[in-house]
Amino acid sequence: MHIVLVEDDPSISQFVEQGLTQAGHHVEVIADGRHALTLMLTQSFDVAVIDRMLPGLDGLSLVKAMRAAQVNIPVLFLTALGGVDDRVEGLEAGADDYLTKPFAFSELLARIAALTRRSSSTLIRSNILTYGDISMDLTEHSVSRQGILLELQPKEYRILELFMRHPGKVITRTMLLEHVWDIHFDPQTSVVETHISRLRNKLEKPFNDSVLQTVRGAGYKLMVTSAAADKS
Repeated sequence: MHIVLVEDDPSISQFVEQGLTQAGHHVEVIADGRHALTLMLTQSFDVAVIDRMLPGLDGLSLVKAMRAAQVNIPVLFLTALGGVDDRVEGLEAGADDYLTKPFAFSELLARIAALTRRSSSTLIRSNILTYGDISMDLTEHSVSRQGILLELQPKEYRILELFMRHPGKVITRTMLLEHVWDIHFDPQTSVVETHISRLRNKLEKPFNDSVLQTVRGAGYKLMVTSAAADKS
């Protein structure tokens, strides 16, 4: 599984990362809540393990923001705040489970496994992303529009996947650089604009409409027109 661990205590994050890696999982470790939110809006994970007390954005606010943005992956709070009110507050914020520190690593593994079993039907359904008349098969790595298969290059596919996961929402140039090219700074090149142009030619030109819109000064968003939606 691809697991994101949001923990600012180096000793705990190293311990958990090592254990999860040895158990065969791929782990992404983030120490800042705001950075974690950006990452979860642009990348796909199977489970999130989140501390409540974080710099940048606290754990409760992070989970609330995730749910508001329709990031529906299972969330486990791993925290020293173990009172009844703390647990209730965490679950009401949108977490799926709550484990207090200190903890047994075997219990953490068992809880993660239980969360993924519980959400397995959702994960299967999420293999197909559909928006209007556009369909993306994450298993086959294919895209079609109005039933017509589109020949996309790998980076064009990743760009469209990001838009398909957040339809109607503005995706910034920085988000595209981080998600598609794994670049965490602006290299001041036209690489994003060039790939957006190529994607538009394949996604829009044959269908004589515009679905990938430029939001001046902000970024881009995927908006299927009512006419296109009626065809789907």
